[in-house]
Amino acid sequence: MAGRLLKVSSLATVVFASSGFYLYNRQLDLNDLSVIRFGRAASATAVISFDYLTAFRHVEYGTEEYWTLKSKVHRRSAERLRDLCCANRGTFIKVGQHLGALDYLLPEEYTSTLKVLHSRAPQSTMEEIQQVIREDLGKELSELFVSFEKNPQGAASLAQVHKAVLHDGRTVAVKVQHPKVQRQSSKDIMVIEVLVKAVNWLFPDFTFMWLVEEAKKNMPLELDFLNEGHNAEKVAKMLSHFPFLKVPMIYWDLSTKRILTMEFLEGGQVNDREYMKKHCINVNEISENLGKMYSEMIFVHGFVHCDPHPGNVLVRKCPRSQKTEIVLLDHGLYQVLQPDFRMDYCRLWMSLIKGDLSGVERYSRRLGAGDLYPLFACVLTARSWNAVTAGISSVPVTQAEDVEIRTNAALYLPQISDLLNRVPRQMLLLLKTNDLLRGIETTLQTRASSSSFINMSRCCVRAVARHKRSKTQSRRLRLQITLAESLSLWKLSVYELLLWVKGSIMTRWLSALLVFLH
Repeated sequence: MAGRLLKVSSLATVVFASSGFYLYNRQLDLNDLSVIRFGRAASATAVISFDYLTAFRHVEYGTEEYWTLKSKVHRRSAERLRDLCCANRGTFIKVGQHLGALDYLLPEEYTSTLKVLHSRAPQSTMEEIQQVIREDLGKELSELFVSFEKNPQGAASLAQVHKAVLHDGRTVAVKVQHPKVQRQSSKDIMVIEVLVKAVNWLFPDFTFMWLVEEAKKNMPLELDFLNEGHNAEKVAKMLSHFPFLKVPMIYWDLSTKRILTMEFLEGGQVNDREYMKKHCINVNEISENLGKMYSEMIFVHGFVHCDPHPGNVLVRKCPRSQKTEIVLLDHGLYQVLQPDFRMDYCRLWMSLIKGDLSGVERYSRRLGAGDLYPLFACVLTARSWNAVTAGISSVPVTQAEDVEIRTNAALYLPQISDLLNRVPRQMLLLLKTNDLLRGIETTLQTRASSSSFINMSRCCVRAVARHKRSKTQSRRLRLQITLAESLSLWKLSVYELLLWVKGSIMTRWLSALLVFLH
C-alpha cells in the first residue's frame, strides 16, 4: 500500500512539474486559463450569496437596523463584484459596466461602485498591439504609420485606442482589440450564465437572465469592428441634417474585425462642465442637441446608439467654424427597433408627457409590462408615480423625488427583475441608454427641461405620422395625416415660442418695470 502511494505521489509530482515547466516555457498568464477565471467567479459568487443568506438572520425585517445592514451588504457585495470584474477583465468588465449604468434599476450601492469600471479597463502591451496589427494587416507599424503613440488615448474593456499619423500626414485613431478577448468571451458568457442560474436557484427573486441573454446577443457584434464601422457610416448618413453632429470617418483599407482606423477627433467629455466653461460651450445647447439626436434615432429611425457613456460622447468647438459640435464615438452597439415596437414606444412617451394614464396603461401593456405598468412607467422615466400621473413635462424633478426613486429601486428589486424578464429584449438596451443619457443630464443640471420634451414630442409626432402614411394607399388619407402632423408640429412650435417669451430677458425686464411703476 505504501509502495503504491509512493508511485502515485511520484507520478503526481512529475505531472505537476511537467505542467509547471510547460506553462513557464509558454509564458502563459494564469488569468488566461478558463479554470482560473471560473474558479475566481464561482468563489466570488459563493461569498456574495453566503453573505446575503446569513447576514439578516438575527435582524428584524423593516427595522432601521435591517435597512442599514442591507445597505452594507449591498456595498460589500458590489465591491466583491467589482474586484471580480477587474481580475477577469474583458467580458466581465463589459457586463459590470452595463450594470453600473442601470442607475434606477439597481440599488445605489451597486451602481456607484461599478461605475468605476469605466476607468479601470485593462491595457494591452505594445508588443500585443503590434502582434494584432501584424496578424490582421500583414505589415509592421513603420510600414503603415509615420508615428504611433505607445500610450493609448483610452482603454476600454474590449479594446484600446492609439493616436497615429499616416504617411500622407493625416492623423488617425487606431482602435485595436485586446488579443485575448475574442477567445475568452464565449467561455466567460457561459460562466456568467451558469453562475446567474445558480444564484437564481438560491434566490428565486433574483431573475437576471435577461442580462445574460443580452450579453450573448451583443458581445459578438461588439467584437466585430467592421460592424462598428458600418454602424458609424449609417448613423452619420441618417443624421446628416444635424450640423452639430460629428462622426469619425472610417479608413476601410486599415480596418479589420479586430482593428478600426478612423479620423482622429478631439474634445472634452460631455459631462465635463469645467471643459465647457473653459471653451465657452453652452451646456443647455449641448443637452438639447443630445436630446434631438437620440429622439431622432429612437422614435423616427429605430436605429439607436446604445452606449452613450461620457467617454463616447465628446463636445468641442469646430476648429474651422467655431460652432459647438458633439462627437459620437464607439458605434459597436446599436439596437434596431421593430416598427410595431417603435410605434408603441412613441405613443407611450406621448402619453407620459401629457399625463394620459389610460394611454400609459394601454401602451405599457402592449410592451409586455402587464400589471406592472405603473412600475414600468416609473422605471422608464425615473420619475415617481405622482409625477407620471400629473404628466412628467409639467412636474419639475426634485432631490426628494430622486431619493424616493433610488429607495424604491432597492425595495422593488424582485418586481423590477420580473419586469425586465417580461418586456421585449429591444427594451433592455433602451433602458440602459435612457439611464446613461439621464446621468449626463443630471451632471449638466438640465434634467426634465421643457426643450427636451418638446423635441421628443416632435419626433414622436413625425414618427407616428410617417407610420400611418406607410399603412395607407389613399391620397386623401395621406393628405389628412400630413395636415394633422403639420398642425401638431405647429402647436409645439407655438408652445416653444411662448416658453421662450416667458423666459426671455425682455419679459423679465417688462415685468420688473410694471412692478416699479405700480
